[in-house]
Amino acid sequence: MICGMLIDPRFSMKTKSTAKRRIFEAVHETAGDLHRLGFIDKRKMRKFDALCLDPIPQYDSEKIRALHDHLQVSQAVLAAVLNASLSTVRKWEAGDKHPSGPSLKLLNLLDRKGLQAVI
Repeated sequence: MICGMLIDPRFSMKTKSTAKRRIFEAVHETAGDLHRLGFIDKRKMRKFDALCLDPIPQYDSEKIRALHDHLQVSQAVLAAVLNASLSTVRKWEAGDKHPSGPSLKLLNLLDRKGLQAVI
């Protein structure tokens, strides 16, 4: 489901992803036009934007380790940046726990934009 729209489950995974992206872009562009013309107010447009955000990918132990190596920071520094405990980061990297909520969002931000985005 994207922005409250159902996608036909018969599509293949790659086709589904491409179809979702195209639908999302078209719907978002239309909503933006309606907002500019005054048919959608700012508050409703913000709600629409929030509903249409791409889902945050999951980070497994391998991906977290790769990110921490790529950023060239220690586990302790990564924990401080994420406002998490060192033991939590160690458990993520060992695969005993998985990040969620704000930590997952911050990991994604670090992955996409680098350390400068959160410092």
